[in-house]
Amino acid sequence: MTTTEQTAAELRAARERFISQWGVISAAWGINRTMAQIHALLLVSAEPLATDEIMAALQISRGNVNTNLRELVGWGLLRVVLRKGERREYFEAEKEVWKIFCTIVRERQRREIDPALAVLRECAERTAKLKGAEAEEFHGTMRDLGQFVAQAAGAMDKVARSERSKIMPLIFKMIK
Repeated sequence: MTTTEQTAAELRAARERFISQWGVISAAWGINRTMAQIHALLLVSAEPLATDEIMAALQISRGNVNTNLRELVGWGLLRVVLRKGERREYFEAEKEVWKIFCTIVRERQRREIDPALAVLRECAERTAKLKGAEAEEFHGTMRDLGQFVAQAAGAMDKVARSERSKIMPLIFKMIK
Protein backbone atom coordinates (compact mmCIF):
# COMPACT_ATOMS: atom_id res chain seq x y z
CA MET A 1 0.00 0.00 0.00
CA THR A 2 1.37 3.40 -0.96
CA THR A 3 1.60 6.35 1.38
CA THR A 4 -1.29 8.00 -0.45
CA GLU A 5 -3.44 4.88 -0.07
CA GLN A 6 -2.51 4.62 3.61
CA THR A 7 -3.45 8.25 4.15
CA ALA A 8 -6.78 7.77 2.36
CA ALA A 9 -7.56 4.62 4.37
CA GLU A 10 -6.71 6.29 7.69
CA LEU A 11 -8.77 9.37 6.81
CA ARG A 12 -11.73 7.16 5.82
CA ALA A 13 -11.46 5.23 9.11
CA ALA A 14 -11.27 8.43 11.15
CA ARG A 15 -14.29 9.89 9.34
CA GLU A 16 -16.32 6.72 9.93
CA ARG A 17 -15.35 6.74 13.61
CA PHE A 18 -16.38 10.38 13.97
CA ILE A 19 -19.72 9.85 12.18
CA SER A 20 -20.49 6.82 14.32
CA GLN A 21 -19.59 8.55 17.59
CA TRP A 22 -21.48 11.74 16.67
CA GLY A 23 -24.55 9.54 16.28
CA VAL A 24 -23.99 7.86 19.65
CA ILE A 25 -23.54 11.05 21.67
CA SER A 26 -26.48 12.72 19.96
CA ALA A 27 -28.91 10.77 22.15
CA ALA A 28 -27.65 12.72 25.15
CA TRP A 29 -28.59 15.92 23.30
CA GLY A 30 -32.07 14.72 22.39
CA ILE A 31 -31.24 14.25 18.71
CA ASN A 32 -31.87 10.97 16.91
CA ARG A 33 -28.83 8.96 15.86
CA THR A 34 -29.52 9.03 12.12
CA MET A 35 -30.02 12.79 12.10
CA ALA A 36 -26.69 13.23 13.90
CA GLN A 37 -24.89 10.86 11.55
CA ILE A 38 -26.16 12.73 8.50
CA HIS A 39 -25.04 15.99 10.10
CA ALA A 40 -21.62 14.51 10.88
CA LEU A 41 -21.19 13.17 7.34
CA LEU A 42 -21.98 16.56 5.83
CA LEU A 43 -19.85 18.31 8.44
CA VAL A 44 -16.76 16.38 7.30
CA SER A 45 -17.56 16.35 3.58
CA ALA A 46 -15.48 18.65 1.41
CA GLU A 47 -18.33 19.06 -1.08
CA PRO A 48 -22.12 19.19 -0.73
CA LEU A 49 -23.76 15.75 -1.05
CA ALA A 50 -26.98 14.61 -2.72
CA THR A 51 -29.53 12.35 -1.05
CA ASP A 52 -28.28 9.28 -2.96
CA GLU A 53 -24.72 9.89 -1.81
CA ILE A 54 -25.82 10.20 1.81
CA MET A 55 -27.90 7.01 1.52
CA ALA A 56 -24.92 5.11 0.13
CA ALA A 57 -22.43 6.45 2.66
CA LEU A 58 -24.60 5.69 5.70
CA GLN A 59 -26.56 2.74 4.27
CA ILE A 60 -29.94 4.15 5.24
CA SER A 61 -33.24 4.45 3.39
CA ARG A 62 -34.27 7.37 1.19
CA GLY A 63 -37.24 8.15 3.45
CA ASN A 64 -35.04 8.24 6.54
CA VAL A 65 -32.50 10.48 4.79
CA ASN A 66 -35.16 12.84 3.43
CA THR A 67 -36.92 13.18 6.78
CA ASN A 68 -33.71 13.94 8.63
CA LEU A 69 -32.37 16.29 5.94
CA ARG A 70 -35.53 18.40 6.18
CA GLU A 71 -35.23 18.46 9.96
CA LEU A 72 -31.58 19.53 9.80
CA VAL A 73 -32.40 22.24 7.25
CA GLY A 74 -35.23 23.36 9.55
CA TRP A 75 -32.81 23.59 12.45
CA GLY A 76 -30.49 25.72 10.32
CA LEU A 77 -27.61 23.23 10.51
CA LEU A 78 -27.72 22.41 6.77
CA ARG A 79 -28.22 24.43 3.62
CA VAL A 80 -29.68 23.28 0.31
CA VAL A 81 -27.30 23.80 -2.59
CA LEU A 82 -28.57 23.86 -6.16
CA ARG A 83 -26.20 23.24 -9.05
CA LYS A 84 -26.84 24.82 -12.40
CA GLY A 85 -28.29 22.35 -14.88
CA GLU A 86 -29.10 19.70 -12.25
CA ARG A 87 -32.45 18.85 -10.73
CA ARG A 88 -31.01 17.18 -7.64
CA GLU A 89 -30.61 19.04 -4.40
CA TYR A 90 -27.31 18.91 -2.59
CA PHE A 91 -26.77 19.58 1.08
CA GLU A 92 -23.93 21.17 2.99
CA ALA A 93 -23.43 21.65 6.70
CA GLU A 94 -22.62 24.81 8.56
CA LYS A 95 -18.98 24.25 9.46
CA GLU A 96 -18.31 27.09 11.87
CA VAL A 97 -18.40 25.44 15.30
CA TRP A 98 -19.65 28.51 17.15
CA LYS A 99 -22.59 28.90 14.74
CA ILE A 100 -23.42 25.20 15.12
CA PHE A 101 -23.39 25.53 18.92
CA CYS A 102 -25.56 28.66 18.87
CA THR A 103 -28.04 27.10 16.44
CA ILE A 104 -28.41 23.99 18.59
CA VAL A 105 -28.82 26.04 21.77
CA ARG A 106 -31.54 28.23 20.21
CA GLU A 107 -33.37 25.24 18.73
CA ARG A 108 -33.24 23.23 21.96
CA GLN A 109 -34.50 26.25 23.88
CA ARG A 110 -37.41 26.74 21.46
CA ARG A 111 -38.37 23.06 21.40
CA GLU A 112 -37.68 21.99 24.99
CA ILE A 113 -36.88 24.74 27.46
CA ASP A 114 -39.62 27.21 26.48
CA PRO A 115 -42.43 24.61 26.70
CA ALA A 116 -41.09 23.31 30.04
CA LEU A 117 -40.89 26.85 31.38
CA ALA A 118 -44.47 27.51 30.27
CA VAL A 119 -45.65 24.43 32.21
CA LEU A 120 -43.72 25.45 35.33
CA ARG A 121 -45.20 28.94 35.20
CA GLU A 122 -48.72 27.59 34.59
CA CYS A 123 -48.43 25.20 37.54
CA ALA A 124 -47.14 27.99 39.78
CA GLU A 125 -50.01 30.29 38.74
CA ARG A 126 -52.66 27.59 39.22
CA THR A 127 -51.46 26.84 42.73
CA ALA A 128 -50.58 30.37 43.92
CA LYS A 129 -53.77 30.83 45.92
CA LEU A 130 -54.22 27.28 47.17
CA LYS A 131 -54.05 26.74 50.92
CA GLY A 132 -52.47 23.87 52.80
CA ALA A 133 -48.92 22.69 53.35
CA GLU A 134 -48.80 20.32 50.40
CA ALA A 135 -50.21 22.88 47.95
CA GLU A 136 -47.90 25.62 49.24
CA GLU A 137 -44.86 23.34 48.97
CA PHE A 138 -45.83 22.36 45.40
CA HIS A 139 -46.32 26.01 44.47
CA GLY A 140 -42.94 26.96 45.95
CA THR A 141 -41.22 24.18 44.04
CA MET A 142 -42.84 25.22 40.75
CA ARG A 143 -42.01 28.88 41.36
CA ASP A 144 -38.37 28.13 42.25
CA LEU A 145 -37.88 25.73 39.34
CA GLY A 146 -39.47 28.25 36.99
CA GLN A 147 -37.18 31.03 38.18
CA PHE A 148 -34.11 28.84 37.86
CA VAL A 149 -35.01 27.57 34.38
CA ALA A 150 -35.81 31.14 33.26
CA GLN A 151 -32.43 32.39 34.50
CA ALA A 152 -30.57 29.48 32.91
CA ALA A 153 -32.45 29.97 29.64
CA GLY A 154 -31.66 33.69 29.71
CA ALA A 155 -27.98 32.95 30.23
CA MET A 156 -27.91 30.42 27.40
CA ASP A 157 -29.77 32.85 25.15
CA LYS A 158 -27.17 35.54 25.85
CA VAL A 159 -24.35 33.09 25.10
CA ALA A 160 -26.02 31.93 21.87
CA ARG A 161 -26.58 35.51 20.69
CA SER A 162 -23.14 36.82 21.58
CA GLU A 163 -20.05 36.95 19.47
CA ARG A 164 -17.68 34.10 20.21
CA SER A 165 -14.73 36.46 20.56
CA LYS A 166 -16.49 38.31 23.39
CA ILE A 167 -18.15 35.50 25.35
CA MET A 168 -15.61 32.67 25.29
CA PRO A 169 -12.94 34.47 27.34
CA LEU A 170 -15.61 35.27 29.95
CA ILE A 171 -16.81 31.66 30.08
CA PHE A 172 -13.27 30.32 30.43
CA LYS A 173 -12.55 32.87 33.16
CA MET A 174 -15.67 31.74 35.09
CA ILE A 175 -14.87 28.03 34.95
CA LYS A 176 -11.22 28.28 35.97
